[in-house]
Parts: sequence; C-alpha cells; structure tokens
Amino acid sequence: MDYFPIFCQLQHKACLLVGGGEIAERKARLLLDAGALVTVNACEFTPQFHHWADQGQLSLISGEFVPELLADKWLVIAATDQLSVNALVYQSANQQRIFCNVVDDPKRTSFIMPSIIDRSPIMIAVSSGGKAPVLARLLREKLEALLPQHLGQLAGNLRQRVKQHFTVMTERRRFWEKLLTHDRLAQSLANNDHVQADQHVEQLFSAPLTDRGEVVLVGAGPGDAGLLTLKGLQQIQQADVVVYDRLVSDEVMNLVRRDAERIFVGKQSGHHCVPQEQINQILLQQAQSGKRVVRLKGGDPFIFGRGGEELEELAGYGIPFSVVPGITAASGCSAYSGIPLTHRDHAQSVRLVTGHAKKEGQLDWANLAAEKQTLVFYMGLSQAGEIQQQLIQHGMPATTQVALVENGTSRHQRVVSGELSQLALLSQQVSSPSLIIVGSVVSLREKLNWFSSRHHDDQPKVTECVAHVG
Repeated sequence: MDYFPIFCQLQHKACLLVGGGEIAERKARLLLDAGALVTVNACEFTPQFHHWADQGQLSLISGEFVPELLADKWLVIAATDQLSVNALVYQSANQQRIFCNVVDDPKRTSFIMPSIIDRSPIMIAVSSGGKAPVLARLLREKLEALLPQHLGQLAGNLRQRVKQHFTVMTERRRFWEKLLTHDRLAQSLANNDHVQADQHVEQLFSAPLTDRGEVVLVGAGPGDAGLLTLKGLQQIQQADVVVYDRLVSDEVMNLVRRDAERIFVGKQSGHHCVPQEQINQILLQQAQSGKRVVRLKGGDPFIFGRGGEELEELAGYGIPFSVVPGITAASGCSAYSGIPLTHRDHAQSVRLVTGHAKKEGQLDWANLAAEKQTLVFYMGLSQAGEIQQQLIQHGMPATTQVALVENGTSRHQRVVSGELSQLALLSQQVSSPSLIIVGSVVSLREKLNWFSSRHHDDQPKVTECVAHVG
C-alpha cells in the first residue's frame, strides 16, 4: 500500500492553495466544500477567484510564493504551471511537516487527491496512486451510477429516529435496506419532491418489515450492455430475484448482482418455454414473499414486451411496481445499422408493428403501404412472406428498400438488405432475433453505416441471397 487512505476534517482549518488558474479553481472548490479556511496565492487569478473573494469565501494574496505563507497552515496544494514554484512549495512544506499535494507531480506529493463520490454524509474515494487514472475514473463513474443522489443525507437525518423506532438491530438493518433500495423514494429525491419523499419515508416507518416486496420492470435494451440505462443498472444490482427472457444479452446478465436468484422465462414464437400466465404468477409469488423482483426484458418493456399485461396482474393484487424504460430494438438496431428511422427526404413518420398480433387481429395493410413512412416489424421473420405479399398487394412499390437486422447492437450483428420483392428470400439468410425495416431510409445505410465496418460483420449482398435460395 503506497498511500494510507484517510479522510481529513478541514472545517475552519487554514489551508493554502498556490495557483490562480482553472486547475487551482477546481481544487479550491473541493477545499471550500470541505469547509476549509482557504488562502490563495498567485500572481494572477481567474474571475471566479475574485468572485469568491468578494463573497468572503476565501482570501487572495497576490504575488510570488514565499515560505512564510505556510505559517499555521494544515495543508497546502500547489497548482501552478511553473515547475520551479511547485518544487519550492513542496520543499518548504516538507521542511515544516505540512502535507502538500503538487498537481500532476506524484514525486513531489505527500498526499494525493482521489476521485470522489459525494453522497454526504457518505463519501467514497477511489485512487490508483496516479498509476491508472483512467481505471480510477471508470470505477468512480460506475459507483456514481449505482448510488442514488440525496439518499446519504436523508439517511443521516433519520439516524436518531430509526434508533428510537426500532430497538432491535435486525429490524434497523431491514429498515435501512428498504430505505436505501426504495426506487420511488430515490426518484422523488432526485426530482427535489420532498413532500413525496417524506410520504414514502412515513410509509416505510408504518409498514411491517415483512410486508410484500415489489416488482421493477426494467428494459435491458437491444443487446449492447452499454445501452442499459443507469437506473436499469442500479435496479439489477439491487434485486433479490431477476426474471429474464431470451432477448436479454449475456453481457447485461453479467451485470446482475451475483447472489441474486435468476429465473429464466425465455420464449420465442411457437416455442413458449414458460406461458405468460405462469410468468405473471412467478412475479406475483416472488413479490408476495417480500422480495425485490426485477423483471428484465429485452428492448423496452412497453413496446411489444407485454409489460403492461404483467403489471395489470400485479396491480390487481396490490403489488407495488415501477418501470425503467429501455432503448427499444427499433431505435437501437436502426442506429447500429446506419438507418435513420425518419429523414426529411424519405420519411415523416415511423410505425412500429408486431409480426405476431392476436389471431383475431388484422393489420391495416392499406395504411401501412402508404408513402413517406418507415415500417419496423418486430417478431416478423416467420411472417416475412406475408408482409411482402400484403404490402405489395396494397400498393407499396416492389422496389422499396428493406433491411433485416439480426442480433442488433451486439458483436454478432448482421444486416441483410434488398428490395421488398425479395423480403421472403432475404428472411432465409438470417435467424431470430431479427428486426425488419421497410422504407427508402434503408438506402442511406451504405453511406451512414458505422458499426458493421468496425466489427467485421457478414453483410450478404442481395444477389448472393437470391443465388443461395435458387
């Protein structure tokens, strides 16, 4: 261990900052946030330093650094662009046994300033000792995403009340777990809705600690784990149980909390591993047993994901639930294929269409065949021939451009494109899960494609597809 981790109490303690530029400005903010009595020494100062001085938040000393400025100081930071000045500050501080940080110079530093995640009163510091700053930054970003804002302050305010309300230690622990993983409370705090937040807190105090759990419906996005939302990541890492389907990628599942129970309910057209009614019952039973359940769905749960049906069932039994939207397949697959869904020269609207409506449902093919729009068919691969026939029969030109996107946004993505008259043949070149895009916007793919060229995807030509089929 090259550095001893320590948190310093600097409130009302005199600190010296040498430097008056933008880097020094960032260090000054940290010292002021910590409540230090800050003196800044430099030949020139940014306007922000003058503003702070006018407000009485810090003191400015104009001129060259002299060791006498270190008198009665607890620590010093050197943040100038002059190596000789920084070296003098460090040498002088060392002689007086004052901790000194020289920005971007680990050899002349007796303490380092780590990356900070501030959830006061909870503070987290991450440092690589200057050896891997990018890694430290990435870790900080991940922790920022996992820890909701404002909960730390709320927890500090409630500490005494919790001790008085719950006399048994295990009850206190359960209460804190519920409070710190309460999604709607976190959302209220993030929105500065303190009235709503107070209501959630009072409900937690009045509710039995063994009450029913809750279900969070989370959209996992179309495949690339980087497209999972920050809130979605928070939820899957707080879950007791994750109920997931076939369209959730392995990369996303690798982000799930390790000790969470995983229940696979994967299904695809014609091969329902778990009937929808049974999935509803699984969610209900897990929530009624007091668990925090995440229903993880590919894409967005409210776009052909049957999320509404599942929540209707939970609502009927009074189970608390919330929804975290995800990037739907139409948006993700089109973007990763270089196909804009709307374009002033090609399409003024976009329609998302399911390839598997209820048996009694009939698509309005006449409207779907209209000009100046883009059609995106979900789960339409097995119906490609029917889609081709109906659109042409209802007036769409047979030469209309089409694209089929297989495993969109993943490293296994493949895109096959051609004309509407070849859709049935093209569908035999890809496998599920695939998305069908119909419209003249597909013609922009050759110019706007950015993802496939980087990932060596197989891009069959139409002529090759026709030749394969015969």
